[in-house]
Amino acid sequence: MKYSFIAAAIVAVILSMSISAYASDMDDQIESSFKKSFVYKTYLKDEHIKIASKEGVVTLSGEVFDDAHKPMAGNTAEAITGVKSVDNKIVIREDRLPENSDTWIRMKVQTALVFHSNVSASKTEVTVKNGVVTLKGEASSSAKKELTTQYAKEVEGVKSVINNMKLAKPESMGEKMDDASITAQVKMTLLLHSSTSAIRTSVTTKDGVAMVSGKAQNAAEVDLVTKLVEDVDGVIGVVNTMSIDASLKN
Repeated sequence: MKYSFIAAAIVAVILSMSISAYASDMDDQIESSFKKSFVYKTYLKDEHIKIASKEGVVTLSGEVFDDAHKPMAGNTAEAITGVKSVDNKIVIREDRLPENSDTWIRMKVQTALVFHSNVSASKTEVTVKNGVVTLKGEASSSAKKELTTQYAKEVEGVKSVINNMKLAKPESMGEKMDDASITAQVKMTLLLHSSTSAIRTSVTTKDGVAMVSGKAQNAAEVDLVTKLVEDVDGVIGVVNTMSIDASLKN
């Protein structure tokens, strides 16, 4: 009997160590996935963001200059496999740009453009004067040039858009994007778009297919969400299961 208790105790210790080691490996994987994500490497690497995971509970800390980067980091972390919850303690710096200033608008327009696969943010120069946005650079078609204008117009504070972009040959596709980054970009796209910022949505992504659920006031809002999500960089398909609730008020 004594030996049975000892054996059971040994087994319990071994199991505890195994579970602890597994949790530690999972936490390391979560932190690594966050720093390897497209969103982090593209938008957040120059910000002072720290991530710590303990048994799947993630804590984000540090400071950001762009107020859009705080929810972007949180959305990315939440979408990583193994994450149970996210405590977003990131602080937005007090010396950030005044809202609706020309520089603030320029940053918002650049951020809005960079999410979309149908426009080339890297080849689009954005300048703003008294709320009037001027776009220069290259677009692969007239339709994509018009989309660039549309996305810029939707940014808060923009009074009008002058699009001086020229047409150029389309680029080949880049590397496949991770699902967590796609989810984060979809959420930010819907948040930044003035017509969908108040719509209640939930977003998950599996192998590049974005799944959107939630409620909308009408079919037009559902269609708009689908259209915007389809154009997010990295999305290869959209499953929109949003329901219509006419009683909702934006």
